[in-house]
Amino acid sequence: MLIKTHRDGFIHPVASEITPQSVYRERRDMLRWLAGGGAGVALAGWAQRDARAQMVQRPGKLAALPAVRSNVDGAATMEKSTDYKDASTYNNFYEFGTDKSDPARLAGKFQPTPWTVEVEGLVRKPARYAIEDLLKLSAQEERIYRLRCVEGWSMVIPWIGYSLSKLIERVEPLGSAKYVEFHTAADPKTMPGLSASMLEWPYVEGLRMDEARHPLTLLAFGMYGEVLPNQNGAPLRLMTPWKYGFKSGKSIVRIRFTEKETRTSWTRSAPTEYGFFANVNPNVDHPRWSQATERRIGEDGLFAKRRKTLMFNGYESQVGQLYAGMDLRKFY
Repeated sequence: MLIKTHRDGFIHPVASEITPQSVYRERRDMLRWLAGGGAGVALAGWAQRDARAQMVQRPGKLAALPAVRSNVDGAATMEKSTDYKDASTYNNFYEFGTDKSDPARLAGKFQPTPWTVEVEGLVRKPARYAIEDLLKLSAQEERIYRLRCVEGWSMVIPWIGYSLSKLIERVEPLGSAKYVEFHTAADPKTMPGLSASMLEWPYVEGLRMDEARHPLTLLAFGMYGEVLPNQNGAPLRLMTPWKYGFKSGKSIVRIRFTEKETRTSWTRSAPTEYGFFANVNPNVDHPRWSQATERRIGEDGLFAKRRKTLMFNGYESQVGQLYAGMDLRKFY
């Protein structure tokens, strides 16, 4: 098991650069080991993906991550996938800067391997997992999710990972565990955005236990058939597709099970603007803008026709029951 979290001497590329040979070999060897060692990431599964997924153009610069189409209800959409270039160069990742182009420009020195994740708190089986160990817990599945952020834009991205519930089952939460916290990396040497005081670092997010156990909630290791680029949360991120993008923590280093509701980074910084739940709700405006419509990135830029924002980002039939009886204006 790997216990070191960073290593000097390797440069991970931004979207516009070719992967250095050393990094490519390291990731290729890791994935070959996983495929050959019965890790559940079967190379045969690559050929079993549906025709739509096979048509997604991979960038061809990072290591391939095999996956099969997910059979989770709601995990796939027939909408056209966002172009990889847009998905990997228009990002919110404030550890690298607040401009949408900052992460792709400034994340090149961030080291996503080796990597470990601590799982702790109210569980019977706390553990420290190397990224290889996490990959072995379940077969990788491809899920084509809509992703929406709070500034009126959205994307459709084919993610690769597996349901967070698989890890939750493995560590056996105690009955007193009601919430799950996600703590992300905070390395001032490679993350220039940490010098800003807009948020408390490291970034912390949280889910209620039933949200975390929902099969749509994804531990994502890749997208578009490859491992995650740095700017998209390498090597491991959360995906909760019915919530705003900031709920899906990137570059996770710690998962903690608690009894009390998490004081997340945004609820600490701006509690009147960002609530704990952050469910996509077109009927509740952000204090500074309407959330009733959105524009799809890659569709004629700023001149694209805005589309109506869907309740729970279009996943209402899958997740609406989680919030039955709740005042979604109060619990925003």
